[in-house]
Amino acid sequence: MTIKATANEITRRVREHPHGERMAQYALLVRADKPIGIYLLLWPCLWALWIAAEGIPDIWVLIVFVVGTFLMRSAGCAINDYADRNIDAHIARTNDRPLATGAISPKEALAVFAVLSLIAFALVLTMNAFTIYLSFAGMGLAVLYPFSKRFTHLPQVFLGAAFAWAVPMAFAAQTGSVNKTTWLLYIVTVLWALAYDTLYAMVDREDDAKIGVKSTAILFGDSDVFIVAMTEAVVFLGLLLVGAQMDLGAIFYVAWTVAALYTTFLVFLAADRHPVHCFRAFLNHHHVGWIVFVGIALHYAID
Repeated sequence: MTIKATANEITRRVREHPHGERMAQYALLVRADKPIGIYLLLWPCLWALWIAAEGIPDIWVLIVFVVGTFLMRSAGCAINDYADRNIDAHIARTNDRPLATGAISPKEALAVFAVLSLIAFALVLTMNAFTIYLSFAGMGLAVLYPFSKRFTHLPQVFLGAAFAWAVPMAFAAQTGSVNKTTWLLYIVTVLWALAYDTLYAMVDREDDAKIGVKSTAILFGDSDVFIVAMTEAVVFLGLLLVGAQMDLGAIFYVAWTVAALYTTFLVFLAADRHPVHCFRAFLNHHHVGWIVFVGIALHYAID
């Protein structure tokens, strides 16, 4: 059974509980039925952990970051919907979200964000001091991103900065320090998020333009597909540099090639700018993430 099918089954059973409908609305608030955000946040985190450890990371560190990924993505959804509570009702894809329908109040969404963030922070407290310090910047980025679309056409960059912050935190937790590879991988992850989230923004471009919401899809205009393609090219160049710096072997480069070819297919898929195709290209970026991870993990397993 897939993660999404499992989530849907859990949601069904929750609804059968005496307080199930309320619980189901909370599950929808944190996108328990749509795990794509967890995947896209998790894969770069795992890239970083395996590279920092040069193999399987410390088991407790791995557990903290995997659970933390789920918690912070869920918290991010809650604060995002709070920020967009007056916008989502005007966009076809989001008008059935709990805050947009009034099923959950803004105060409840803030409470969910606070509780999940505190649980994640409690886990971070089991890490070293450097990781704890870095977590404050990560929290700031998580809060800033949802509001960035009000004052800049680059909210996708803010999303990337927030998602990619798991990279320096992973290095800090595993090794107690960061290095040039850390920041190269951070930049790669920011640009990767810029590319796939621009594809996501292309789905809502017409609605966003009508209500004044800013995005890179609007900023890039008719050059959107070209800029996404060029951004993806820089991402894969960056991954090549990471491979060279860490002396990764042939199996990594095989995975890199497969991931690059698959990404090329996804860019061509979105080239007609049809919302369905753009959304599919966005969703399938998580396959790119796991292909790269497999290449990294197998290198260290076989080396």
